[in-house]
Amino acid sequence: MIYAVSDQDLAELGQRIQTGSGGAVTAFQVAYGELNLEAVAHRIVDLLTHLRDDADLRFRQLIDITCVDYPDRAQRFDVVYHLLSHARNRRVRIKVPTGEDAAVPSIVTVHPCADWFEREAFDMFGVVFDGHPDLRRLLTDYGFTGHPLRKDFPMTGYVEVRYDEQQKRVVYEPVKLPQEFRQFDFLSPWEGDRRQMPGQGYPYVLPGDEKAGG
Repeated sequence: MIYAVSDQDLAELGQRIQTGSGGAVTAFQVAYGELNLEAVAHRIVDLLTHLRDDADLRFRQLIDITCVDYPDRAQRFDVVYHLLSHARNRRVRIKVPTGEDAAVPSIVTVHPCADWFEREAFDMFGVVFDGHPDLRRLLTDYGFTGHPLRKDFPMTGYVEVRYDEQQKRVVYEPVKLPQEFRQFDFLSPWEGDRRQMPGQGYPYVLPGDEKAGG
C-alpha cells in the first residue's frame, strides 16, 4: 500500500523526531516533498538507533551515506545519511556537519551495510569515521594521494600510472602535461542571428553569432 505524505505530515514527523531525539537533531525542514534533518555528529549513533527502533518510525533501511564539500565553510563537510522506512513508506535525509580534521562516529553497529558506504566517503572526501572496523580506501588504489571528490582536488590528479618495461611493474609518476595549452576557437560561424528573432525571448547573443556579420 502506498501512503500519500503531505508536507504538513512531513513537518509533523520532523517535529516529532526532533522532540524525541534528546538534542541530537538541531533543526529540520521540508523541501521538495522530502524531510531533511540536521544533527550533531557525536550523537549520530544515538539518533539512528532511535530512528530504527522507535515503533512509530522504523527507519530500518540505510540507503546511502555520502558527503557534500563546502571548502569555504568552517565545518567543511556535510555527511549525509539517507534512510527508508518500509513499514511507513517514508524517507528521511540527515545532514551532519563536520570539520576537515574532525571524526564522525561510525554507524556500522546500527546499520552493518554502512561499512562500505563509510569507506567510500573516506576515500572520496577524506572524512574519518571513528570506530569503523576497517577504514581503508575502497575505490582508489592504496597508494593514492588525495581525495578525488573534494572541490579543490585537481582534475588531472597528482600522479599518473604506467607500466615500466624495464622494471616489469606498474609505476607511479607525477602528472606531466607536456603539450602546451592551445587557444582553440569554439565560436560557431553558423548560428547567425536565428535566436534573436522577434518574439522568441532570447535577449542575448550566442557565442559565435558575431561571426555571421549580423
